[in-house]
Amino acid sequence: MPVYNASCWLDECLQAILHQDFTGSMELSVFDDTSTDDSKKVVEGWRERLEARGISVVISGHNSDQPKGVGYAKNKAICQSRGQYLCFQDADDIMLPQRVRLQYDASLIGCRVQRVPEGSTERYTRWINTLSQDQLITEVYTSHGPTVVMPTWFCSREWYLKVGPFDEGGKGVPEDLLFFYQSLRKGGGLFRVDQCLLIYRYHEKATTHSVTEETIWKLRVDFLQERVLSQWESFTIWNAGKQGRKLYRSLSLANQKKVKAFCDVDENKIQKGFYTYEESKERPKPKIPVLHYKDASTPFIICVKLDMTGGNLEENLNSLQMKEGIDYYHFN
Repeated sequence: MPVYNASCWLDECLQAILHQDFTGSMELSVFDDTSTDDSKKVVEGWRERLEARGISVVISGHNSDQPKGVGYAKNKAICQSRGQYLCFQDADDIMLPQRVRLQYDASLIGCRVQRVPEGSTERYTRWINTLSQDQLITEVYTSHGPTVVMPTWFCSREWYLKVGPFDEGGKGVPEDLLFFYQSLRKGGGLFRVDQCLLIYRYHEKATTHSVTEETIWKLRVDFLQERVLSQWESFTIWNAGKQGRKLYRSLSLANQKKVKAFCDVDENKIQKGFYTYEESKERPKPKIPVLHYKDASTPFIICVKLDMTGGNLEENLNSLQMKEGIDYYHFN
């Protein structure tokens, strides 16, 4: 458990650890990333109760002028621990009593979550909790980030050592997404316990907010090119609007040449007939056809946000009887 200025949440968090129903040996490893509040003191105040329950406690930290970031703190907490399996816990979240028992496995495994305050990230929470086992793999390129969300991660130490450590770039670095992609590169499995095992808190001080959309966009585009587009000879971008065009412009020249068309449902865009890439240094400038989605051919990269069209996108995809992960991938 990495900790940084979390004293207002720690009592609830540690109480939940105390109440785990797992009967094997457990250890709590805390690394304090130079908190300026009394976080370390709060954790120390729980040591006796945790140890009386049979949970050994390791607490350390550093005294630098500035925090070194969540990736650094996670690595340090893991390094000083001894367990064969790692259960990642954020100091502002609350695990349900059966979490450790039900996640005890060697893969990168997550669970469903309850988001508090309720309704704070409705679409994101629904996505986390309703992905199918196949979609844990196919929807790794979307703007939502890891399909198995970091606060729910559980894996073996052996797997962490094979994949990690976490990036220690500090503020603004999505260390969870980088680790997640690397886990997939190494052939790691993804699983989710289809039960809510974590109360996942949303608040303005969360480190997630320090990562820019552009940083995430670039990582997603690079991973999409590496894992999907490198395997395709040609493809269609579903969305001739702003996001689809941005994806096209973000691609390598080799992958831009693979784009055979944009497709859309907007008659105005379709009637124009082409998208001209004005910023291109090529002469003549690339002109990409814009088609109605029923006239376009697979495979597709879908650049329309899920769950935002009143079901129209999902209905249109279903009408074409395509298979996600073969005929199309979601990007937005």
